Amino acid sequence: MSTGKSGGKTGGKPAGARDMRVKVKKAGKLKHSSQLWLERQLNDPYVKRAREMGYRSRAAFKLEEMDDRYKFLKTGQRLVDLGCAPGGWCQIAAKRIGLEQGKGHIVGIDLLAVDPIPGVDLIQLDFMADEAPALLTERLGGRADGVMSDMAANTTGHKKTDHLKIIALAEAAIEFAHDVLAPGGFFLAKLFQGGDSAELLATLKRDFTMVRNVKPAASRADSSELYVLATGYRRQQRTEGGDA
Repeated sequence: MSTGKSGGKTGGKPAGARDMRVKVKKAGKLKHSSQLWLERQLNDPYVKRAREMGYRSRAAFKLEEMDDRYKFLKTGQRLVDLGCAPGGWCQIAAKRIGLEQGKGHIVGIDLLAVDPIPGVDLIQLDFMADEAPALLTERLGGRADGVMSDMAANTTGHKKTDHLKIIALAEAAIEFAHDVLAPGGFFLAKLFQGGDSAELLATLKRDFTMVRNVKPAASRADSSELYVLATGYRRQQRTEGGDA
């Protein structure tokens, strides 16, 4: 709160201190929400670091931080990145599994076209298409050691609705993982904090040896997003007659 011209504090800053944040002047038909988003991007240290390091998105740091802590990315793995655009997670995973040294394999799939990433096999396709699991398994050369998803449905601004939409997306990703994961594999997906994830978490705890909720530092503090990391896949593979 400003105290006027008396030389007191403004917004918690000492008198005379300069606000170094970049401010965006509203121009034309720019919505207030768009103005706030642009200001946040311009002042986000992770956005700046991503540009400096050649990462395609700040989300790259989320995967990097989670793997630094839990070490689920390993040399030579075969990985699937669902909803991989613009490619930040593929970039980090490629480094961690030794793709540049000819080790491992990554297949990224997205509805959008993704600019080429050295060594990464990119497919423009809906991962829920009937042919997707078989196609990705073929392109990987076998079952996957990990399925990653940083997907989020388009938000409506209504927290309950948005939470249900991302839960449904995560559930679809889990079903996909059941079709492609090798024993011992991992599953990583984005969620929003809320009260309707109990059934999803119960499914993961049944089919994996360890399930964790993770909030990486690169995830914005004011965001309700978190990630679920499930390791040690142990579900029996499906038979032709249905689930094992």
